[in-house]
Amino acid sequence: MIPDVVGKICLALTPLTNHWWNVTFHFTARGLSTPAMTVGGRTLRMTFDFVTHQLVFQTSDGVTKTIPLEPRTVAEFFERVMETLRDLGIQVHIWTMPVEIPDPIRFEKDVTHHSYDRDAVNAFWRALLAMKPVFEKFRCAFIGKCSPLHFFWGGFDLAVTRFNGKRAPERPGANSIDREAYSHEVISHGFWPGRLPALDACFYAYAAPEPHGFKEAKILPAAAYYDKGWSEYFLPYEAVRNARNPAEDLTSFLSTTYESAARLAGWSRTELERR
Repeated sequence: MIPDVVGKICLALTPLTNHWWNVTFHFTARGLSTPAMTVGGRTLRMTFDFVTHQLVFQTSDGVTKTIPLEPRTVAEFFERVMETLRDLGIQVHIWTMPVEIPDPIRFEKDVTHHSYDRDAVNAFWRALLAMKPVFEKFRCAFIGKCSPLHFFWGGFDLAVTRFNGKRAPERPGANSIDREAYSHEVISHGFWPGRLPALDACFYAYAAPEPHGFKEAKILPAAAYYDKGWSEYFLPYEAVRNARNPAEDLTSFLSTTYESAARLAGWSRTELERR
């Protein structure tokens, strides 16, 4: 829930960019950061530093404040964040209910969750760093509309999404978030740390809407598989981590899932891909 607190502040202080790209976190040399947020003539950036384990607040008038990332309740962390913003002269109102998790508890009332494992957090961050250049090289081959490589704090996934420019049919029962996210046809790839026991850490690929025949496509490497419940291809993280050439296996997964989905969906690849 710690990322949700900062993510909700970013949601409140930035204008909506297509597909919610304005609320995502981005890489720094030391962690993950919000975009620069304009507040009353100043600029604010909030960065999770996973080297020194601090949440860093920086403003354009030269002020820097920090909050240690350590075991504490979500309620205490939330109060520290809001107090720091007030000290900076920044007033912001957010909806304090976490999203995309089961049995959510409002930030100010959550005294149940209080863990922070420095080693696990740093290991997760370094795993993201290791896969970053593979995703970015894959992204550069596409010259159509494409998201940056960014981190969604709600779903807690690293993602890069390609678009062919065509409006997508509205998803049945879609909420306002999904209607914005999937307003156009997409092929998306990313990494998700999993949610045990439902799913281990994995790389994923999906197309929305999914073209006929996609689930039967020949996808590499051999460890990749299609999950009918999720309607996505998955490649277990452990299979990549233990591969003889992890970057090559991940690249094969990204390339073969995209090529199959784009071909079956009739994307105009000569106009969308770098040759």
